[in-house]
Amino acid sequence: MPYHKRTSHPIRVTFHLLIVVAFQVSLGCAAVQTVGRVASELVPPDRLTTSASSRITQVWAHEGGDKIWQDELRATNDPDSVLNSVWDGLRISLFGARNEVVSFNLVLEAPTADATHVAVSLSELIGPNGARITTRPASGDDLFNYVGRHIELFYIRYLQIRGLSIGLAYGDYDERHIPERCRRPYDGEGYGSGTWEDRPCHDKFYPEIAVPLELHTPFTIAAGTNQSIWGDIYIPKTSPAGLYTGTILISENDVPTWEIPIQLRVRNFTLPDLPNARTMVYYSLENISDRYLGILWPERGTAAYTQSLQIADRHFQLAHRHRLSLIDDYIPVEEMDDAWTARLTGELFTPGRGYDGPGIGVGNNVYSIGTYGGWPWRGGTQAEMWSNTDAWVNWFDAHPLATPTDYFLYLIDESDDYPQIERWARWMDDNPGPGQRLKSMATISLPDAIAHTPSLDIPASTDPVGIPSVWENALAALRADPGKRFFRYNGSRPGSGSFATEDDGEALRELAWGHYKKGIDRWFYWESTYYNNVQCYGYFDPRSPTNVFQQAQTYGCYSHDDDVRGQAGWNYFNGDGVLFYPGTDTRFPAESYGLSGPFASLRLKMWRRGIQDVDYLTLAAAIDPTRTAQIVNEMVPLVLWEYDVDDPDDPTWVRTDISWSINPDDWEAARAELADIIEGTPLASPCVQDVNANGMGDIVDIQTTAAQPGCWVYLPLVAAN
Repeated sequence: MPYHKRTSHPIRVTFHLLIVVAFQVSLGCAAVQTVGRVASELVPPDRLTTSASSRITQVWAHEGGDKIWQDELRATNDPDSVLNSVWDGLRISLFGARNEVVSFNLVLEAPTADATHVAVSLSELIGPNGARITTRPASGDDLFNYVGRHIELFYIRYLQIRGLSIGLAYGDYDERHIPERCRRPYDGEGYGSGTWEDRPCHDKFYPEIAVPLELHTPFTIAAGTNQSIWGDIYIPKTSPAGLYTGTILISENDVPTWEIPIQLRVRNFTLPDLPNARTMVYYSLENISDRYLGILWPERGTAAYTQSLQIADRHFQLAHRHRLSLIDDYIPVEEMDDAWTARLTGELFTPGRGYDGPGIGVGNNVYSIGTYGGWPWRGGTQAEMWSNTDAWVNWFDAHPLATPTDYFLYLIDESDDYPQIERWARWMDDNPGPGQRLKSMATISLPDAIAHTPSLDIPASTDPVGIPSVWENALAALRADPGKRFFRYNGSRPGSGSFATEDDGEALRELAWGHYKKGIDRWFYWESTYYNNVQCYGYFDPRSPTNVFQQAQTYGCYSHDDDVRGQAGWNYFNGDGVLFYPGTDTRFPAESYGLSGPFASLRLKMWRRGIQDVDYLTLAAAIDPTRTAQIVNEMVPLVLWEYDVDDPDDPTWVRTDISWSINPDDWEAARAELADIIEGTPLASPCVQDVNANGMGDIVDIQTTAAQPGCWVYLPLVAAN
């Protein structure tokens, strides 16, 4: 049975062995709590209550894939509308594997008056036989020491969307390419009507920056708004399977006002330390040094240089916590021991260096030589190519790595000078020395690479759509050579979710599923610290530095106000190139927290969710490949070039909606079924279908189903609307 894609479709509501059911027959409702199962379409349970003194009148939660605007009072307006797979009105319910980070987003609503001096805490979860998942107090730069801090809470900062990310994230020739909550009314062909103000997302404040809660405690929630508090829980590899419980405490003006029960079901399997969905994300040491130290290029051997490397290492550790791998600019081979050796061996990711979490002791698993074509001998001869590539392979041979690691020469970026690309790649192949083993990489369309640069080892492509037969034939030709690899980079709708701040919350989760479906060897994102908008303003224009804590647009130009797009200009893009936010900002001191390390974006966290999903898919496929493939096709029916094109003579566009669901509950239901496959407890057959045939999920259906553990009931969504 396929997962539903729109709220008018059916959905399964599953009841498994671990279930808590509380019936209140006299009230005609049931409080049903399922662990790892969709529960949002059941009759609403009782609600948590708070003290009369609380200005926070509604509290609820979701799994993170629902971007709640700051002025949304969703629970205040309709408490039933916020029920979901994580929140049943009474408690937060999560599930996950060992060595996984699971998340929740707690939403606090203050509809009528300011909620002041607010504090939120979660200190531990207690499980089987007293097993604990805990945290410890931290402040200042100790916030970047993850040892003993398996629970983290974050205060979410918001950014206003003043225009759409038209051009690179998605086109606007079809309104359906635009994220759903930003669409104007449109017809069956996707032609839109109306203005900027007809887009529900216009000028809304989107949740984006995850600042450690310790830096914002206590805080105020302005009247008429909500505040998101994000939680990350790392499940240690030593945690026994079973149910863990705890309580989130909320106080206002030092008076306890809310107690939110939270429970976590630890499933009986462990995610791998090395993710199956490999990535590489560029960061700029120049941009980091500029923001944190006010120096573009600290001189090697100075205190500022050492400090810049420490700050960079904290970016690597935060990326590692999110199962991502970083790359940077060209580093002379003789300087690799300054920082890179520890990153590649995994020594940086050990408790002795303040690291705990996924991938302890596992290396960065990728190294790019001369990113964006920045290798210093590119104007040289074949002999210089040979001597330099020999030196790099000799370095890696002298530093054997326990972690499987891709390393390559990044020849050139987005160039159509195919003869030059082929010449360099051929030189490398013809090297009689050890450098012959170094792979060549360039950003280029895969079909063009097969047709024009046959010696290139790694094409990295970004085309959002394409002719399926052309791309599949090109991919087959590449796969025929076991020494070649295929990378993708960035993301653009409808082919995949995008990195735009205003994209749907599940966009980057979907991107990882597409990564898995098409067997991409590695996904590349072009920048994560793009704090200076040099693509629009150049290096020396005073407008180039972006105040990333106040401005959503990070890339492209803002040249005019458009009646349909809002703020607009060449490649205007919200959030592009920024996945880390600087803990210290010398360019905008009023925004600075004075810390020597970065904060994560919520997009980073949602990409991690998708990457961890791929580990579920990989484990499940080894047990039940048929059902796992079905789940993939149900969740992402079409990805990348599978959409086809409308004009083969111009294979760059197609009129279509996205194929995937933006409902987080659908994704969580799929993850739960994958967990069942991995544990060897597949979903049972349906044993009840709307028992009293009244078209809604009610007490009779729930009682009947609950009496038959292990089965599920398939109900229409009429009751939820």
